[in-house]
Amino acid sequence: MAGSIPLNLEIKNQNQLKRRTTKESKAVRIVLTTLAILFFVLLLIVPLISVFVKAFEQGAKVYIAALSDPIALDAIKLTLLTIVIVVPINTAFGLIAAWAVAKFKFRGKNVLITIIDLPFAISPVVAGLIFVLLFSTSHGLLAPVLNTLGIKIIFAPPGIILATLFVTLPFVARELIPLMEAQGTAEEEAALTLGASGFKTFWHITLPNIKWGLLYGVMLTAARAAGEFGAVSVVSGHIRGLTNTIPLQVEILYNEYKFSAAFAVATILTVIAIINLIIKNISDWKIKQQAKI
Repeated sequence: MAGSIPLNLEIKNQNQLKRRTTKESKAVRIVLTTLAILFFVLLLIVPLISVFVKAFEQGAKVYIAALSDPIALDAIKLTLLTIVIVVPINTAFGLIAAWAVAKFKFRGKNVLITIIDLPFAISPVVAGLIFVLLFSTSHGLLAPVLNTLGIKIIFAPPGIILATLFVTLPFVARELIPLMEAQGTAEEEAALTLGASGFKTFWHITLPNIKWGLLYGVMLTAARAAGEFGAVSVVSGHIRGLTNTIPLQVEILYNEYKFSAAFAVATILTVIAIINLIIKNISDWKIKQQAKI
């Protein structure tokens, strides 16, 4: 009986402490949630709305005229061409790299991971300067070869595509590697044991498990390819109608004080960003649903 009093007191104190901790945690959660919502509204929702408000400030006719301007159309076409070329290449690379890193042990694995992360470590502007030093036909290291073959990369669409390829390299791989590592190799090994080929195993086992993460990685790549400014600005030369992408066209219009036109063109990038956010939420939800099964 004498020993039960301290025990009861200890249990009572623990319950009181738990209630106080729970109350404090709830208050902290409310404060943090409120701050997060305010941060989200002020830094994301308000700017997104402002882009469209500014774009339509002078009416729908000015908006349509800004998008149908021949120079703006050339910038849109070049951006779409870059996306069409860059996204499949980096998707294929990301799939292969993620498969290798997550499913196999081999020498040079850390080197491959370093290569994947390299664009994150280098400023896009510096990356653009590296391409200029390599491929410039006037003073680049490969200038003699390029001049002999009559190939122009810098201040031409190929330079923009190369620069965009570099800066968007990691997105698919970095989205898939942790997902593949979490799923393990048990299902693939079982399929191979039952006689399935490597391609069938990938197509029927691996790909269905990673499809939502892959979709989000592809969207990230496309969004970054559409919105890349630093590296593209260095290698493009800002030649109107030839090497201007959508972000460069926005900059030109804004510097010329054509604010409504600049925001009108910027709405294209804004729509891409909104689609990207929607797909991200859908992908996260689908991945969580798969994990519960």
